[in-house]
Amino acid sequence: MSHLRPALVLMALFKLLFGAAYPLAITGVAQTVFPAQANGSLLERNGVVVGSALIGQAFAQPRYFWPRPSAAGAGYDASASSGSNYGPTSRSLVERVRGDVARLRDAGVEGSIPGDLATASGSGLDPHISPAAARAQIARVAAARGLNEAQVEALVAQHTKAPFLGVLGEPVVNVLRLNLALDEADD
Repeated sequence: MSHLRPALVLMALFKLLFGAAYPLAITGVAQTVFPAQANGSLLERNGVVVGSALIGQAFAQPRYFWPRPSAAGAGYDASASSGSNYGPTSRSLVERVRGDVARLRDAGVEGSIPGDLATASGSGLDPHISPAAARAQIARVAAARGLNEAQVEALVAQHTKAPFLGVLGEPVVNVLRLNLALDEADD
């Protein structure tokens, strides 16, 4: 019995410290230092939240840049985030990639198709595509919107994010941000 009281006191203390005080402190710091990121990096259009810069969305209309295919649930379903776990010899993966390549060809994408337009990311929620994937879609998007390809190419260049510190990672284009910029250019 003499060990029970100190154990209960320590349990209550640690519960308060690590279950309440620490999370509240970290949340306060995040809200102060990085408020946009702490609140989900939400993007708005005309005062209405249209999505998060951190989670991909399905765009199927020809007037928009298309993201990577998603293997998450019914497509970009954050509650079912995961890859397909298909191996390179999986017949299902080969058939899905062939279908995505055929869809891109039917939409007018010519030349080599960047891998990220035909393969899903590990999470299935990737909001980015490579600059090559964006460039492969410029002709289709420009034609669908009645814009000059040079205008669309300039928007792609403006929305291409360089690697972190210039060396960590690859250049990427956030599809939602680029599509919102296209909508603004049309307005």
